[in-house]
Amino acid sequence: QVQLVESGGGLVQAGGSLRLSCAASGSIFSISTMGWHRQAPGKQRELVAAIISGGSTNYADSVKGRFTISRDNAKNTVYLQMNTLKPEDTGVYFCAALGVLTGSGDVRNYWGQGTQVTVSS
Repeated sequence: QVQLVESGGGLVQAGGSLRLSCAASGSIFSISTMGWHRQAPGKQRELVAAIISGGSTNYADSVKGRFTISRDNAKNTVYLQMNTLKPEDTGVYFCAALGVLTGSGDVRNYWGQGTQVTVSS
């Protein structure tokens, strides 16, 4: 069984910063892609940023230049540094671990429970 545990959400004023962390635990041999999605009230879940095991990254246009994703492969942990936050960044942020090769030989995708980020104007 693989679990993702997120931390770091909260309330911040516009222009402020937050750092999200997500640690994957369980019987894991490797994780292909780790990333963050978010869902604002009344909107669909959208990709914020993703990083593959080799280090290549992908960002939503709305966060480029403000957010930085990184990962520690040894710890199966992904981070999202969010700077210059805007009210439109408000939402529930979900961690994703895609292409997880488990100890049983399965390859599956896993999602965290989500952490709330609220940016006040």
